[in-house]
Amino acid sequence: MKKDKKVLKLGVLGLGEGRSIISAALQSKDWELGMICDLNEALCKERCEEFNFDKYTLSYQDMLQDETIDVIGIYTPDQLHAKHIMMALEAGKHVICTKPLMITLDEANTLLEVQKRTGKLVFVGQSSRYFEPAKRQREDYEKGLHGELTTVETHYITDARWFLEKGWSHQKGFSWMYNFMIHAVDLAVWYLPEIEEVYGLGVISENTKERNLSVTDTMTFLLKNKDSRYATVKGYYATPTLGSAVEQSISCTLRGTKGVSRAGYPKLKYYTNFAPVEKTAKLQTFDDLHDYYFRFENESHHAGEYQNYIEDFARCFREGVTPKPDLKEGIRTLAIAEAMEISMRENRAVKVQEILDRRGIQL
Repeated sequence: MKKDKKVLKLGVLGLGEGRSIISAALQSKDWELGMICDLNEALCKERCEEFNFDKYTLSYQDMLQDETIDVIGIYTPDQLHAKHIMMALEAGKHVICTKPLMITLDEANTLLEVQKRTGKLVFVGQSSRYFEPAKRQREDYEKGLHGELTTVETHYITDARWFLEKGWSHQKGFSWMYNFMIHAVDLAVWYLPEIEEVYGLGVISENTKERNLSVTDTMTFLLKNKDSRYATVKGYYATPTLGSAVEQSISCTLRGTKGVSRAGYPKLKYYTNFAPVEKTAKLQTFDDLHDYYFRFENESHHAGEYQNYIEDFARCFREGVTPKPDLKEGIRTLAIAEAMEISMRENRAVKVQEILDRRGIQL
């Protein structure tokens, strides 16, 4: 059933990463910013001054009680996502939640029950799908320019040793898998949505050990689809890189029977070799969109991706279509991630259904 509402009103919880969604909502014709919320009043005032906005609260409950707000954007620490999503659903709000949806599947069944009972939408903001090269790659894939897809290669490679200096990286639940590598996992399952088995290897580098952490920071996986096609997914986080000019931080390569393409981030570059196939790929650049995607200092926050996904959410809402990735897809991706971690730990192939069955999750 199509919705008549043309403009959706957004409440934003968490004003660190939430800075991007504030910018996105203020610049979108589909959205109105209704209220922002954070426990840190100084940060609330900073965002209000930055964006010439005057409605903030320190109380999440106050924002939930505002009947004019349609959707809550959740940009709080990952460990709090499940709690904040459920509170929003119970208050009758739709939800946009930044990745990862959660850091474990412990509350997956409860979330599914609450979402089903309330009938509200839950959308996972997997921003990498909404960067310009990734959007163009998806359009070409849906046009059939790759032919039959044979393999997918994704990675997220970045020297994030600075992250290990932050207090939250030493808290229970921190994992490169959920905080970083989930981008590469999501891109793989976007194209191979029926991953049934995973196998991977991981290393804890000395750079991590010297900070008294035992979190795997170097990982390579094979993800097998039900039809025997596969994806390779890699992540390196605590060692030097070659730099994004040589290897993009995030990359997705689609290899098919008729053609191949590669999209990445943060460079606005897209490589293709479609029929008639040449010896060298063609390069498309989207440098004219740089300021749309990167609105803040040091190319941080990539707010254009957020605007793309909230506008896609609004379009789906108007058309009565469920925006993806939704709650079920987000939970399945987390089940794949959990299988990947078990595979590294136990040095064996792990079936995704094993994870779902163990937790009694039905999707």
